[in-house]
Amino acid sequence: MLREIGFNGGVPITEEFFSKNISGQHNEDLCRVLLPDWDLPRARKFMEDKEEMFRRLAAAQLEPVKGLHKLCKWTEERGLKRAAVTSAPRSNAELLISNLGLSDFFEILVIGNECERQKPFPDPYLKALQALEVSAKHTFVFEDSVSGVKAGVAAGMPVVGMGLRNPEIFLAEAGASFVISDFDDPKLWTALEELENKEEITTVTT
Repeated sequence: MLREIGFNGGVPITEEFFSKNISGQHNEDLCRVLLPDWDLPRARKFMEDKEEMFRRLAAAQLEPVKGLHKLCKWTEERGLKRAAVTSAPRSNAELLISNLGLSDFFEILVIGNECERQKPFPDPYLKALQALEVSAKHTFVFEDSVSGVKAGVAAGMPVVGMGLRNPEIFLAEAGASFVISDFDDPKLWTALEELENKEEITTVTT
């Protein structure tokens, strides 16, 4: 879509540009970052069209991250509370959760733009903690964006970085306790075993 409007002279953006300027950002902010010369209604319409395209692609191509269902089973077997906390529009989040078969897995869904402040502020995660009636001391987060990692850390929770697209160094610098490649990563299961041996935990995931 950016190429179609001549962004960057029609040259495709790089992964580095995506990670630094787009990943985890809110559409309202992207209007100013990507389309500063457009009037706001036109820029917002472009972002709405972007989300519509995403939903079409996701409906046809969405696949779970490796190890997702293994982690969900582990979580359910231990009766841990869980919430989805996302910067995505509600329609996107509900589509993904439904298509991945997670509608019954998450007890609550917190949408960033429905909070007073969005990520990287802690408000969405604090809202999830309040809704689940749990302490940040007994909770951990999975996050795949820099703004999300910062939000989880600001809310007082350890964050596991998901190195799915954003470079590990970016997630680590944002405060992730460690970064995994997927939910089968041995680093994750070693950490879960250690946690299980210490105390009861509650998961909040994104």
